[in-house]
Amino acid sequence: MGRMDSILRVAVAGSGIGRAHVEALQTLPDRFQVVALAGKDERTAGVADRYGIAHVTDDFTELCRDPDVDVIDICTPTFLHYAQTVQALEAGKHVILEKPACGSLREVDGLEAAEARTGRRIMPIFQNRMGTAAQKLRFLVKEGVTGRAYLATAETAWRRRWEYYDGTWHGKWSSELGGALVTLGIHAHDVLTSVVGPARSVFARMRTLVNPVETEDCFSAALEMADGSLASLALTTGSSEQVTRLRFVFANLTAESHNRPYNSASEPWKITPDSPQAEVAIAAALERFTPIPEGFAGQFVGFSEGLRRGSAFPVSLADSRQSIELLTAFFLSARTNQAVELPIAPDHPYYDGWLPQ
Repeated sequence: MGRMDSILRVAVAGSGIGRAHVEALQTLPDRFQVVALAGKDERTAGVADRYGIAHVTDDFTELCRDPDVDVIDICTPTFLHYAQTVQALEAGKHVILEKPACGSLREVDGLEAAEARTGRRIMPIFQNRMGTAAQKLRFLVKEGVTGRAYLATAETAWRRRWEYYDGTWHGKWSSELGGALVTLGIHAHDVLTSVVGPARSVFARMRTLVNPVETEDCFSAALEMADGSLASLALTTGSSEQVTRLRFVFANLTAESHNRPYNSASEPWKITPDSPQAEVAIAAALERFTPIPEGFAGQFVGFSEGLRRGSAFPVSLADSRQSIELLTAFFLSARTNQAVELPIAPDHPYYDGWLPQ
């Protein structure tokens, strides 16, 4: 399994966001061939017909048993992620795994153990951090050009009407494992932490205000980051104008995204130097900057290169763990009305997850 010197044969499980995965994989025919698609709704047949995928099934186990599959790309509802990933690894398949990877720190640590046990590898999906503008800012941080971080903000103001939830797995604790925070705001929050690093302490508020769902649809939080800087996060599904906005204030520059909702880490961003000296240093550093491809395609190129060379993926399980730890802290803080310190240890009451008892 997992041939390193030829095209990787991929089975995509799930045809919601899975359709976007199929589209991106199809743009890389020298690296990937989509050989199977799994799903239980009418969309699955439509995606298979559109992209010429001959093998269609509603049985995930069938994908795991298929000797013609090297990689299973898991785009199923959140509550299925952990068990399906372990099943795929134990069947000898590598895994591409949509966010969130699973529903607890215990599970993500279990995925790491399953990787080590099986010799197969997992790449979690966080395609937004692949945006060229976010890549550029991370490069400037790494080069020491930005100076220390002062403040970062992430605003996710989207619109989700009742039709988004009605009759679906969204908005339910049992299937989505949370609400807008878990599957929508997680994108901007990952971009923010990919730039400034992990949080040290969080204080969060969340409410259900927009739609009659079980889970949260409005959220705000104040964070102290591990480097001593501060961050502020805001999220709603009730904004008539859909906006995602990221802003980073460093000693030597301020970087601010555009406001488009779904590709906020892509160009154009506005970078404002704090001095003429900083402007010269930024320009000199960016002459050495070479971006990698954006979005899903960029991640998939990095995945194939990581398998071929035995090197790191663009997004690691450690990145996913950081995101899940942050989610854990948000839910705990909102329920206890207290700040939550990070990291969260295995003996912590929320190590097993944040679902309400």
